[in-house]
Amino acid sequence: MGFFQRTGILAGLRSGAWLTGERVRGYSLILLGLGAAAIVGWLALSDAMIDRNGKPIGTDFSDPYAAGTLALAGKAADAYVPALQHDAERAVFGGRDVPFYGWHYPPFFFAVAMAVAALPYGWGLLLWLTSSLAAYLAMIRMVLPRPETLLVALAFPAVLVNIGHGQNGFLTAALLGGALHWLDRRPILAGVLIGLLAYKPQFGLLIPLALLAGGRWKPIGAAAATVAVLFALSVAAFGSGIWQAFAESTRFTQDVVLEQGNTGWEKIQSIFSAARNWGATVPVAYALQLLLALTVAASLAWLWRSTAQFELKASALATACLLATPYVLDYDLVVLAVSIGFFVRHGFARGFRDYEISMLAAAFIVPLLSRGIAAGTGIPLGLLALLSLYAFTLRRAVADCATPTAATALPAHS
Repeated sequence: MGFFQRTGILAGLRSGAWLTGERVRGYSLILLGLGAAAIVGWLALSDAMIDRNGKPIGTDFSDPYAAGTLALAGKAADAYVPALQHDAERAVFGGRDVPFYGWHYPPFFFAVAMAVAALPYGWGLLLWLTSSLAAYLAMIRMVLPRPETLLVALAFPAVLVNIGHGQNGFLTAALLGGALHWLDRRPILAGVLIGLLAYKPQFGLLIPLALLAGGRWKPIGAAAATVAVLFALSVAAFGSGIWQAFAESTRFTQDVVLEQGNTGWEKIQSIFSAARNWGATVPVAYALQLLLALTVAASLAWLWRSTAQFELKASALATACLLATPYVLDYDLVVLAVSIGFFVRHGFARGFRDYEISMLAAAFIVPLLSRGIAAGTGIPLGLLALLSLYAFTLRRAVADCATPTAATALPAHS
C-alpha cells in the first residue's frame, strides 16, 4: 500500500483523473485499430467462409442462418432437433463438417433467421451485423448524446466479441437500452421493445419486477400484448407444434449447453458457470445463482420504488438482467454499454465519486479479457465486473436518495 501511495497510483485510481478525455479518444482509436486488424486478418485467412480453425466466419451466425433455410423449406421444427439442425449447417457450407451450433430461440425469431437466409451466407451475415450494430449505436447515442459516444461505443471490446460470433448482443442492447430510454417518454413504444426482447427470455427475468415496482403499467401492458402477437404470428406461420418443438429442445439446452458446460465455462459469465468451473455440483451452482438472483431482485425492487434518478434505475436494471441468468455469454456483455451509458450520464450531471471512473474503465475493458483469464486462471472477471458495477450503482443510488433534488429531472449530458 505504501508503494502505491508514494507513486500516486492509488490516488489516481480513486479520483479517476488518469482517464482524461484525450486518453479516452486515444485508447478508443487503438482498440478500434486492433479490432479492425483482427477482422481483416480473420477474413483474409479464411477459405469459402471457413476460418483456419474449421469454424464458419461468424461462428454462431451459422445457427440462425441454417434454421432460416429450414424454415424457408417448410421444416422449421427441424431446427429444434440437434442432428437435423447440424445437417442444415453442414449443407450451408457445401457439406463440410463444421461444428454444431444449436438453435435455442423461441419460434418468432425465425422471422430474423428467414430474412438473413434469403441471402447468400456472407451477405446475410453482413446484413445482420451492420443493421444490428446501427441499432446499437443509435440507442447508445440517445442514452448518452455526447461527441465521443459513438467512437467509444464502437471501441467497446464486446463489439468485437459480438462481431466475431455473428451474435445478437447488438440487438439485445438496442432493445433494452431503447426501452429504458423511451420508458417515460413513450411508454407504449418501450413496452413493444421489451416484448421484442422476449427472443432472449433469460434476460427478461427481472424486467417485469422493475416495471411493477416502478408502477409502469402502460409498458407492462404493451409488452404483454407484443408477446401475445408474436406468439399468434408464429403459430399462424408454423403451426402450434412449433412451440412444442421449442419446449422439448430446452431440455437439451439446459443439460448439454449449460449444465455440462459444452459451451465452455470461460465463455459464460454467470455465477453458475463460475461455480461449475471451480468444481461445484449442478445443485450447488443453481443454489448460488438463485441466491444472487434473489438478492439482486430485492435490491432492484427497492431501487425502482425509490426516489433515485431514473438513470441509476436503468443502469442497475441492465446489469441485473445479466446477473440474474445462469446463461449469459461474453458477447452478451454488449448490454454493459447500456449500464455504463446511463451511469456515466448520471456522473456527468452529478459528478463522479471515488473509484467510479476506474471501475467504469475496468468494466469497459473486461469483455476483451474475461474469456482468456477465466480459461487460464478460473477467475470469473466478467462476473466480478458485473457485481462491481451493480454495487457501485446501488451506492450511488443510496446517496442520490439522500439528496433533496433526487426526484428532479436529469439532463442528458453536461
